[in-house]
Amino acid sequence: MVSERSGAQVLVASNRGPVSYAKGEDGALTAKRGGGGLVSGLSAIGPDAGAVWVCAALGDGDREAARRGGGHLDPADTGGQHVRMLDIPADVFTDAYNGVANSVLWFVHHMLYQTPLEPSFDDGFRAQWASYEAYNAAFADALADEAAPGAVVLVQDYHLTLVPGLLRARRPDLRIGHFSHTPWAPADYFRMLPDDVAGAVLRGMLGGDRAAFLTRRWADAFADCCAAVLGAEVTRGEDGGPSVTHEGRTTRLGVHGLGADAEFLRERAHRPDVDERLAALREQIGGEDRRTIVRVDRTELSKNIVRGLRAYRALLTGHPEWRERVVHVAFAYPSRQDLEVYRAYTAEVGRLAEEINAEFGTPGWQPVVLHVKDDFARSLAAYRIADVALVNPIRDGMNLVAKEVPVISEAGCALVLSREAGAYAELADDAVCVNPYDVSGTARALHEALSMEDGERAERTKRLAAAATALPPDRWFLQQLRALEQ
Repeated sequence: MVSERSGAQVLVASNRGPVSYAKGEDGALTAKRGGGGLVSGLSAIGPDAGAVWVCAALGDGDREAARRGGGHLDPADTGGQHVRMLDIPADVFTDAYNGVANSVLWFVHHMLYQTPLEPSFDDGFRAQWASYEAYNAAFADALADEAAPGAVVLVQDYHLTLVPGLLRARRPDLRIGHFSHTPWAPADYFRMLPDDVAGAVLRGMLGGDRAAFLTRRWADAFADCCAAVLGAEVTRGEDGGPSVTHEGRTTRLGVHGLGADAEFLRERAHRPDVDERLAALREQIGGEDRRTIVRVDRTELSKNIVRGLRAYRALLTGHPEWRERVVHVAFAYPSRQDLEVYRAYTAEVGRLAEEINAEFGTPGWQPVVLHVKDDFARSLAAYRIADVALVNPIRDGMNLVAKEVPVISEAGCALVLSREAGAYAELADDAVCVNPYDVSGTARALHEALSMEDGERAERTKRLAAAATALPPDRWFLQQLRALEQ
């Protein structure tokens, strides 16, 4: 059955949509709109484009909203965007999302496995993989239903790696692109996946006309995997961008380094609620002359928060002159707490922060100010007062915090940056760069950053902000769209 919104010329597919719903005790649904690059991008093409966003219902409120609207959400809830929300059975969604996407593909691309013990691909995994296939097929069916002849479809991220190939089989007339927001694993690590699963992921993405990534490093790693696993032919274009040919089809690879939205950030960072959080933070920090080392992360295993805290402890141990002169403002917002390994990691972050405060704290100085309740306004307040930003992930597709802090920092901010963050490709020249596993080296980098002369810090911040905002979300989205239309 063709829906009333069939015939869209531009379609986006992602696990999470632009709106989520909570169901009250009286049965009423309350919509909460989200943000991010896709929201900005769809807004940039304008309402006349008639774009459709296909996403999954994530919870009971979403499922109820999808059922009430026959799969289509009320545009009044979505800011005028046409959104088709898929009511995928909860058990299928859970297996696909938590069992495969977040517990396997995420772990592979971020190289997080403790390989003596994991992974172990048994019959339980095979059942979850079948759910991942069904989940991807539901997206492919919906996109095929909604798309006009020759439409452009932008598929997002590791949740939907099979969709381009499945959609190609259903609608060979479409122009299909896939964008990966994560790193891509080196071929030797990627081959940890069962052979058929590794092949299915790659063939699925090669079903598109383009596969795009945040950095050239991740695009090259994908090409290497295609060659190693599928025996595909990899060629380099005149611009240096690779393409992959397999089973008679060629997929171009692209790079689009998502940047920070400077206009939005600067306006949002000076609203009254941020000013209130700023005053509260200054009170917690105490002492106008105290320096701040700021980090803002989810308690995601790849963010390396524990080693960051250990590096801060090593700084206070090795450079006692910083005691009572610096405060580590650490925002570690709980993530994926339905997975036990994430709950344990979050607990370890809290335990270590308490240990540092107990070891070094004085009546007038709390060395670590840790906040675990997500608060965007408070994060922006911390950005404004950051003297040093610590961004030390084990591995990260990009890391927008590294790009956002220099845009908002009021007095200039020294960036301590992991060489394993995608942002390293654009920001390394003006950052203090570290090996994320080297706690002693990170402590030395923190000392260097704290000791940096004000003038140098200000000049570096200016250059970092310019690089960080080179491709804001609306242009990032439109760049992908235009590349597919060529």
